[in-house]
Amino acid sequence: MKPVSERVATTAIFLANGLGIGAWAVEIPRIKEALALSDSLLGIALLAFGLGAIVAMQLAGRFSLRFGSGRLTAALAIAFAVLLPFPALAPNFVSLCVVLFALGAANGALDVSMNGHASVIEARWQAPIMSSFHAAWSGGGLLGAALGTLLQAHGVGTLGGLLLPDLVIGALVVASTIFALRDIGPRTGSAGGLQLPSAGVMKLAGLAFLCMLVEGAVADWSAVYLRSTLGTHASAAGLGYSAFALSMAACRVVGDASVRRLGPTAVVTIGGVIAASGLAIVLSVPGVVTACVGFALVGIGLANIVPVIFSAAGRSTAIPAAGVSMAATAGYAGFLVGPPLIGFGAGLLSLHVALYVLVLATLTVCVFGGKAVRATVVDRPA
Repeated sequence: MKPVSERVATTAIFLANGLGIGAWAVEIPRIKEALALSDSLLGIALLAFGLGAIVAMQLAGRFSLRFGSGRLTAALAIAFAVLLPFPALAPNFVSLCVVLFALGAANGALDVSMNGHASVIEARWQAPIMSSFHAAWSGGGLLGAALGTLLQAHGVGTLGGLLLPDLVIGALVVASTIFALRDIGPRTGSAGGLQLPSAGVMKLAGLAFLCMLVEGAVADWSAVYLRSTLGTHASAAGLGYSAFALSMAACRVVGDASVRRLGPTAVVTIGGVIAASGLAIVLSVPGVVTACVGFALVGIGLANIVPVIFSAAGRSTAIPAAGVSMAATAGYAGFLVGPPLIGFGAGLLSLHVALYVLVLATLTVCVFGGKAVRATVVDRPA
């Protein structure tokens, strides 16, 4: 019997998490201004968020063994909702770092737990449905950003800009916890001893690292590229990332159908080709229109690769959350490494040249990704 209620409840958690991240993203500039932070200090504060996530991701898979992915997802979603407004209350830089470390930890652990739970649901569903969860997250991110922008336009302060979306998040989390979020996957009474990841999981983690390295670099550098390299007006500089985010969200809506029709191996291979082609267009044909088209192609290409990788990682270990934990941690590390890597390359050479690293990353995914994913389908553990 397909776990319909679990799928609906878990989809709501993905939506709620995306909504919170979207709302937070649009409040970052106002928090920076309120605390009079320099770019460097803001970077350190955001790094605290990432470090909290990475630390918690290492523990989330093990806690899932002890408590179950459904119960843990519910608890972490509540923690994320409780912590979300606190950055607006931070009185200084140090307190902001502490709050962001805690918020990042809740977000990172929730990312692993909800993806692990989604992997269990997908196995019970006996069909590829992981992209639908990630589509909900992307849709939530767009909704959160739009709602935050609307609240700012109507004069709502930073606290209100986080608190009002958080009321929606809280309602979704509470309803999901009551409605479903049961423990339907395998687990043990304890986390057991330390186990080294298999070669297959390590390959999938490497692919997740490369995909999210590209995603993080596009998120942070697309507007800068349009503004500084192409001389785009400030009001249009964000069009490249908007094209990327919208195309990614749209393609995740039809991602499960694509995986069913083409197979996970083809989705990864073709997606890598499309993403690499999009980046090549951006870099070889300078212009606002071509940049938007190119970044949209990157979003189309990457949209369903990470969901497929997470599904494969969940199949690669006896406890799905453990495999997802490794892939998610590597992916998040890539998301953090991507922007400074491009910045370092831009300082040594130029931003235009540095962005070719992203072409190499997507081509690597194209060449090696299909084989790594195919191995988990053939050699699925009993």
